[in-house]
Amino acid sequence: MNIYETLLKDTSSDKKKFVVLIDPDKYTLESVAKVVKLSMKAGVDYFFLGGSLLITDNHSQIISFIKGNSDIPVLLFPGNNLQLNNQADGILLLSLISGRNPELLIGRHVISAPYLKASNLEILSTGYMLIESGCMTAVNYMSNTTPIPSEKADIAVCTAMAGEMLGMKLIYLDAGSGAQNPVPATMIRKVKQSIGLPLIIGGGITTPLLAKTAFDAGADVVVIGNAIEKEPGLITKIAKIRNQ
Repeated sequence: MNIYETLLKDTSSDKKKFVVLIDPDKYTLESVAKVVKLSMKAGVDYFFLGGSLLITDNHSQIISFIKGNSDIPVLLFPGNNLQLNNQADGILLLSLISGRNPELLIGRHVISAPYLKASNLEILSTGYMLIESGCMTAVNYMSNTTPIPSEKADIAVCTAMAGEMLGMKLIYLDAGSGAQNPVPATMIRKVKQSIGLPLIIGGGITTPLLAKTAFDAGADVVVIGNAIEKEPGLITKIAKIRNQ
């Protein structure tokens, strides 16, 4: 059973997933080792690996370390084509369906397609939607797109439905790295009620309570990144509330 089949099975039985997002630019091998150890003990489901930029040259080293020291699948969450790496288990092939930047809807995908076709990566086509979070995030700036206003749940619902109809396998609502506010529970609930796909929520989730709020509203997968960089112990705390 591949990653997506497992995710579908667990989603159908309401088994929630917890993901740790690792931005290679913000981690050393030493700090990754601590996160991997905590994640293994807590039963983290996946590592997402990627960021808006790629300043350091440790992408392959981090993947190799994770693969050599854990059995947790590594999925690429690429900010650009330079972050493709065949060492990972799979890739979230992101199409930024909330924006109108053609490069992020299809342009970069065309360039990446031959590499991905020849790779061993499991391809998870993902309808990626940026949600306004109270501040300008790196992904807002780098994508040159306007996020969906946090109070406009109807726009998010229609966008997610369109993504599903276009054949996306996952829908990802993201407030962005360093978000002041997470995706609102009302928006999560309405989107989840309107689609039949696994729903991923990330950005601005900095406490176990905010993670629980997202799960309770309908998130199938919750992704934590920045908060864990600052407080790795959150891994244990959030894992405990995942299926409460």
